[in-house]
Amino acid sequence: MQLVEYTNQLKEDLGRLKDVFENNTPPEDRRDKAYFEMVKEKTLPIYELLEKWEVLALKVVKESKISVHPNQIASTRENMELVLMHSYYVDVRRRRYMELHQSILYVFDQLLRAIE
Repeated sequence: MQLVEYTNQLKEDLGRLKDVFENNTPPEDRRDKAYFEMVKEKTLPIYELLEKWEVLALKVVKESKISVHPNQIASTRENMELVLMHSYYVDVRRRRYMELHQSILYVFDQLLRAIE
């Protein structure tokens, strides 16, 4: 099923983003255009996948009446977008980052369990 593939891919991306967050040094200047372009290039495929995932997940949740609420899907997308930026710009405390990370992972896992 396509949703399972998308969710697993996003879980892998989430793991990579955590590594970036933990090992990355933020740019000296937050307006560094070259750094911004590099971040944009690396994150664009994730943003695109996230958008497809949200549409499909909402459809499945509404049709299947599974244990994941549509609000959780929307919040997970928003949280993932925050994590994408925080991973490269390291502008949030580690604890907050990990809370977002865990929240996203929880919904991904809950969705995968409900589908199976």
